[in-house]
This record gives sequence, structure tokens and C-alpha cells, in this order.
Amino acid sequence: MTATDDRDDDVRRAWAELAQWGSETELNALDSLMWRTERPPADSWAGVVVMVLDSAPEWERLWNAHEWAMRMVPRFTDHVVEPVVPTGPPLWSPDPAFDLKHHLRRLALPGPGSTDQLLELAQTLAVEPLDRQRPPWRGVLVEGLEGGRAAYLLHCHHVLMDGAGATQLLGRLLSRTREHQPDKPMPDIPDRTAFTPLTAAVHGVRGQIEGAPGFVRTAVTKTVDALGHPSELVDYLRSLVRVSSPPPASKSAILAGGGDRMNWRFEAFECPIDDLKKAAKSVGGTVNDAFVCAVLGGLRHYHIGKATEIDDVPISMPVSVRDPRDPMGGSRFAAAFWSAPSSIEDPAERIRVMRERVEKVRGEQALDFINTLTPAMNLVPGGIVTATLGAMTTSAALTTSSWFGVPQHVFVAGARFERMWVFGPLPGTTMCASLCTHVDTACIAVNADASVYTDRALLRESVQRSLDEILDLADR
Repeated sequence: MTATDDRDDDVRRAWAELAQWGSETELNALDSLMWRTERPPADSWAGVVVMVLDSAPEWERLWNAHEWAMRMVPRFTDHVVEPVVPTGPPLWSPDPAFDLKHHLRRLALPGPGSTDQLLELAQTLAVEPLDRQRPPWRGVLVEGLEGGRAAYLLHCHHVLMDGAGATQLLGRLLSRTREHQPDKPMPDIPDRTAFTPLTAAVHGVRGQIEGAPGFVRTAVTKTVDALGHPSELVDYLRSLVRVSSPPPASKSAILAGGGDRMNWRFEAFECPIDDLKKAAKSVGGTVNDAFVCAVLGGLRHYHIGKATEIDDVPISMPVSVRDPRDPMGGSRFAAAFWSAPSSIEDPAERIRVMRERVEKVRGEQALDFINTLTPAMNLVPGGIVTATLGAMTTSAALTTSSWFGVPQHVFVAGARFERMWVFGPLPGTTMCASLCTHVDTACIAVNADASVYTDRALLRESVQRSLDEILDLADR
């Protein structure tokens, strides 16, 4: 068997696996909570993926590729139906009026077609609410970038996928070659149960009748185990107090009061992933430690540029709880809240302290407590849940996340996919930063609240300077 045969087998295996992407009917508890508490743009749970292409794909071919993708992943033709009363989670249901023209369009940037212009377009798109009556995504082909390049913007809701889910999707859906592949499978879109708000409520009632909700079983199991091991109960309760208590608020004059989160500002950075690995390893840290510390250093430099001080800022960091056995798609993470070492000037020491604090947080027994409580919270009126979550999340000045992206070169309708920046929303935070690798590049996306970070040029310069300082550690 040749290398080409092996590659073809890998591609066919990947295509077959797409049938499992987004196969669940019910939104999981976390996705349900995000869907019900969303109030965009300030409390949005939708983000934008910016994919830079080496050339502009042929429009007809791109359109056909989307139609093929709908067959391979029918989830993208489903919309979310909420029960008329909260008897259970919202459900995925085929959109009877689905039409690709509502979800895919193209436009061209005016000259010179710079990256700044692309990011300004993306940030404008990001604050436009998705139509909650349709499948929660839209794609935009952007032509006219410098050097004959193009970009594809995917604006989608978090309930559709998290970062790891995006990698699972793109790694299987995108082509390994520029050439058209006429032998691609063309399955029919399978029949799925369609729901209305009323039948969704009936579905929820049936789910409750069939047995105790999962959160009750989980709570009972933990209680029984704890009664048999009193010391473990004490340890768990202490852990619960630590993880459920918001970290101290920052004393920063810039961060005081948060912001209105109505205007988003996107900034994109990149570096070779191997250089970031070497820098992190040189001081005993991980790639994620180095990335987060680069952003923290950027905040520090920004404060210095504004002639004000910064202490340790409260941070929210999603910790993936995705199991290999979980269906692909959707969101599966626990949120950790703690104080990040932004007050430390030396980048090496900042990474060391970061490693210590991350290990401590990851070791908390009650880290996933919010996912245990989420099913119960989904039966409470949305306004109460929104207020409860707001009290927890608004304490975070920064939210970060990182994951490994697509490791090999892939193509979008004949155009090579060169970079991927994922700009997350600002749910209760002043800044969201994410790192996604693409082949051999670390792509760092920063979404900042413009009402807090008013000097865009200084913010960009500050983060870049800090990233350079982190990378310089590899040469020490």
C-alpha cells in the first residue's frame, strides 16, 4: 500500500466520522444554559472564526462545497427549538425553511485589503446577532485581501461547537488537496424528528417521567459516597468554596467597573508554535502557560503605557471535559476562576507562577461543580439564571482558551487554508484571548472591549511586545 492509499483511507475514515458530528437531539446542559442566557452583544455566546486563504476560491465551487457539507453534517441545517415552558432542554430540529442563501454570502474589501480591514469587518459581523429562528451560523467569503488572498469568516454560536469541536469538524470536512474530488460521498440528508415549542415541552416532560434527572442521580451518588468517607466530604466542600468564590477584583483603574461590551475590537498575532513550545519548556511551563502569560504581559505593558498600575487580575479559563466517547460538536468544558500573575514583571517568573496556579486549580475536586448544577439551573426562569451567572463571570477581567487546530494543510474549494484566528465573545469579561494552532503556527486572537481598552494601537503594541519577550526566553 502506498502513502497515497494510506492518505485516501484516512480521508474516507474522516468522512465517515462526520456522521457523528452534532448527532445529539438535546442541547447538553451547558449549551442550554448559554442559549437561554444570551443577550447580545454584551452577553453574547457567538464568536467568529477568521480563516485566511492563499487565494480566492471559485464562488460556485465554494457554494457547492457548502451544499455537500450540509449533507455530511446535517446539524448545520438544524435550528434550536425552545420548549414553550422550561420542562427540559432546548432541542435541535430541522429548519423547515432552510435555505443556504440565508447563511452564505460574499463581499470584497476596498483597497488595499489589509489585515486590519479584515479584522474590522469581522468584529462588525460579530456583534450582529444571529437569527435564533434559523441554524445559528453564517459564512462570509471575503475577497480582495492583499497579495491576491481571501478569507472565510464563520460566525457561529457556541452551542454549535467549541474550539475542540471546530478542529474535529474542519479536520474532517476540508479537503487535503486543491483539486476537486469527484468521488466524495453524497449521502441524503437523513430524516430527523421535527419539534415545535409545544412538542419540545412534551419531550421534556417525558424525559423527567422516565427517571430522575441526571443532576439528581449525580448529587445522590456523591452524597452516598461522602457519607461513607466523611473526610472526603470535608475536602470536597472546601474545594467547592474555593472554586465557587470569585477571585478578588482587580484594583486597576482601567478595569474598574468592567465595560459595556457593546463594541468589540479584534487583534491578531502569530508565531511559530515550536518557538512558543521552546520558550515555555525553558522555564518549566506549557504552551498554554506561555500564551496566557504573553497576554498578561500585554495587559501589564498597556497599564504602564497609561501610567497606571496593575495587580493580579481575575481570569476565567475553560478546562475541557470532553471525553473521547462524547459525540462531536457542542461545548464540553468547565470554567475555572482564579487570580492570574499579571503583577509579575519577569516573563520567566510569570510562567513559573502560572504553572503552579494552573496545577492547583486543575486539581480541585469541585472544578466541574457548575456542570453538575447546570441541569437544575435550566429549569429556573432565564432572568434568575442570567443574574446568577453574571455575578460569577463579571469578576473576570480576562478569559482565555487554547487548543490544537488542524495539523496538516487543508483546502477550501481549492484555496489553501493558511491561518485560523478564533475570536470568542465577551460574556462578562473585558477581554477574550484564544490560541489555536494551525499546522506549524500559533494563531493568537484577542477580542477586547473597546470601552475599556480605548487605545487600540497601544494594546496591539503591548501584546506584541510581551509575546516577543516570552519567545526570547528560548534563547536564555
